[in-house]
Amino acid sequence: MPVYQHNLKDKKIDFNTILDKVRVFAPATVANMICGFDILGFAVDEPGDEVKMYRVAEPGVRIRSIVGDGGRLPLGADRNTVSACVKMLLNDLGILQDIGVEIELIKHMPIGSGLGSSSASTVAGLFAINALLNNPLTKDELMPYCVEGERLACGHGHADNVAPALMGGITLVRGGADLDIVKIPVPKELYAGIVFPQVDVPTRDARQLIKEKVLLKDAVTQWGNIAGLVAGLFQEDYDLISRSMQDVIIEPSRAILIPEFYAMKEIALAHGALSFGISGSGPSVVAVSKGPEVAELVTTKIQDHLSANGIESFKYVSAVNVEGPKVLSFND
Repeated sequence: MPVYQHNLKDKKIDFNTILDKVRVFAPATVANMICGFDILGFAVDEPGDEVKMYRVAEPGVRIRSIVGDGGRLPLGADRNTVSACVKMLLNDLGILQDIGVEIELIKHMPIGSGLGSSSASTVAGLFAINALLNNPLTKDELMPYCVEGERLACGHGHADNVAPALMGGITLVRGGADLDIVKIPVPKELYAGIVFPQVDVPTRDARQLIKEKVLLKDAVTQWGNIAGLVAGLFQEDYDLISRSMQDVIIEPSRAILIPEFYAMKEIALAHGALSFGISGSGPSVVAVSKGPEVAELVTTKIQDHLSANGIESFKYVSAVNVEGPKVLSFND
């Protein structure tokens, strides 16, 4: 692995305690939190992705099946981010030739939604292999492999999606090679109302619209907003959170890819949302609200507006998911 490599070969794996199978759910995420491009994000309760992992006799890592992707994701173990990252981890543990693993990936969330679809899958897979091995690694030790999954998926190893998906809650990403993941307190009434319009906004295209240079005055405004948002979260100050969640750098460029964006924003703010913006690279949008009632009202109003303009959409209303990935029963 590149700069995020960990030496895991001193980890001792007890093959007598390895499980036969495990089932894991990992949550969707809202990256950027409007003003924190590539450094802030939070997890939500739904949607998310699921991985079922089985120990088999034949050594190696294989994808057994993928459901819910419409045939878009590769089945090859070296090309799929889930299996490729599992292989990296097992290789660094020094046991890739000693264990056989087969994976079923169940996509419950849409690809290209701006909700961290690839991140949820990768996190589910890495959390699952760790659980199958009887949890020899901490979440901090799993994180570099999650970042590598993002590098494989979109060419850029950023952690604004995988960090909250793995750690749960709200996370701040500092640094590159010397990566720090900082957990931010979650105000108990903070809710997300997410609407996913059925339009296509590829992540790579959205990144190409971002300006390489910004005005100093805009940078200062954005820095102040990020600092104000973090302070507001620590203080549980919803007014400060609302004033701070403003994006003057990324949103103006990306909003042009999302039909009815400014109309949706006007609806959200008119009906009580603390703030409104793009989730990740879009096209999903998020209304950050105080309490579930406002989030429910805002998403309903936005869906009504989109429908009136001939655009289908999905909606999700969720508190911030503080748990992150979890092991599920096979009987559920």
